[in-house]
Amino acid sequence: MSTETGNRPETAEIPKAVSGPSSYLDERIGAGNFIRRNMRKVFPDHWSFLLGEIALYSFIILLLTGTFLTLWFKPSMGHVIYDGPYAPLRGVMMSEAYASSLHISFEVRGGLLIRQIHHWAALLFVAGMMAHMLRVFFTGAYRKPRELNWIIGVLLLTLALAEGLTGYSLPDDLLSGAGLRITQGVAISLPLVGTYVSFFLFGGEYPGEDVISRFYTLHVLLIPGILVALVTAHMVLMWVQKHSQQPGKGRTNMNVVGGPFFPSFALKAGSYFLFTFAILAGLGTFAQINPIWLFGPYTPADISAGSQPDFYMGFLEGSLRIMPAWEINVLGYTLPMSVIIPALLPLGLVMTGLALYPFIEQWVTGDRSEHHVVDRPRNNPHRTSIGMSAITFYGLLWLLGANDELAANFHISLFAITRFGQVAIIVGPILAYIITYRMCLGLQRKDAEVIGHGVESGVIKRLPHGEFIEVHVPPAEDIEAHMRGKTPIPALPDGSDKKGIPPKGMRGPLGRLRGRMSRSYGGEKIPMDQPHGDDHGAHEEIGEHEEHAAVGAAGEGRSLDR
Repeated sequence: MSTETGNRPETAEIPKAVSGPSSYLDERIGAGNFIRRNMRKVFPDHWSFLLGEIALYSFIILLLTGTFLTLWFKPSMGHVIYDGPYAPLRGVMMSEAYASSLHISFEVRGGLLIRQIHHWAALLFVAGMMAHMLRVFFTGAYRKPRELNWIIGVLLLTLALAEGLTGYSLPDDLLSGAGLRITQGVAISLPLVGTYVSFFLFGGEYPGEDVISRFYTLHVLLIPGILVALVTAHMVLMWVQKHSQQPGKGRTNMNVVGGPFFPSFALKAGSYFLFTFAILAGLGTFAQINPIWLFGPYTPADISAGSQPDFYMGFLEGSLRIMPAWEINVLGYTLPMSVIIPALLPLGLVMTGLALYPFIEQWVTGDRSEHHVVDRPRNNPHRTSIGMSAITFYGLLWLLGANDELAANFHISLFAITRFGQVAIIVGPILAYIITYRMCLGLQRKDAEVIGHGVESGVIKRLPHGEFIEVHVPPAEDIEAHMRGKTPIPALPDGSDKKGIPPKGMRGPLGRLRGRMSRSYGGEKIPMDQPHGDDHGAHEEIGEHEEHAAVGAAGEGRSLDR
């Protein structure tokens, strides 16, 4: 275990594996100090910090497998007659893109395995980024000085969705063509620019002859290039800034407690990369995904029943399915709100909310200080409740993207499921907020109880007057330090003068709103070292029985004080 204070690591003797190459490079290019300093950089060892590694390693695997697939894939919509080894499709007219996808699957050695690993890695890449972003959000790791890195993360997630959409469409099979048809419907519904966007993508009337080649350029060149640049910037910023860490013993805003990059973190990261690759290879080998030969080539006149997009696009599918039919005619133009709203509003709410949240929170609380020790989610109940509301919003839309499958398999009316979704998408996030807020307060009370009264020891004692109690002992030192890492949420000071007049910036409607929001969002909800009777930490006596629960024997760290 090492501790890094500022930029100065306090570690043991530098290993020869670091000092040797450092001396070699220092004698030739003068980079020895740079190498030694960075090889001994300290990283926290909490498991949750590895969630971002999943996305990073999946992205590397995506680049490697994608490079393999580009050697045989033909991004053309030119028509050919299939004469390959898959008998059910022999003699069928199809695009070169679909034919080359079949060629990769059945004739290229290892082609099907690589294609399936690529598809599973794409799903894990998006899932890993979502899990990492949720960890950062719920712990408040986006706060100063990491706001820029948070914005980069939001851009990465947005581009990953676009990358998945373009890649999903490349095989030109019937399932991906159904998704492409929805994409064209969304594009052409955009006010003023819809027809231009549609013609740009498809090169004319749908489906055109150019969409596969254009999506191919976006998928293998433009978007991956931007992703590589943003991932690099994300990693550089993470490296330069002091790494955030969980609260605990010896952890402050002035240090980082953990293991050095080499050998501790490097070995851990290398092992985790191999583990991630093994999982993806196992899925690619034993779990079939996207069997394009079963769907057949795409033709605009055909459609498959029960078609579902990949999970990361499911929430957009759900919003389309529950949106009521609604059109507006203005000056001879028709605005299909039943397409525009579900296509733009959910994604806009989630991504815009994510991008602006650090700055909104900073404005509400007035907090301009640096934060290198993260919060436990329970210790900021409003932030955690907002996050759970967003997850509920996303989850309901994702679930309703399969309303036809739910109706068919559970024998429920499709109309009833759709009506339920239209109500739940509004009521669900509100209920999630209320329930999560109450749960956070309850967990804070439990922490305060553990700090104030200790934990159950399993030892039963009988008091002089005959009452039996269970002896409580102090919690373990590291657990207590983790709980005591809680700090009050910053809030704006009242700032009123002796006459009760607020400062100039807080007098208008916006200032008064900011003050009310700050008082509600910030402050200490449940003080750690006080007994609690309500949401605001009422200082009431805990009662005779609870006092008994805190009594312990002298040999167990507590004295019998009655």
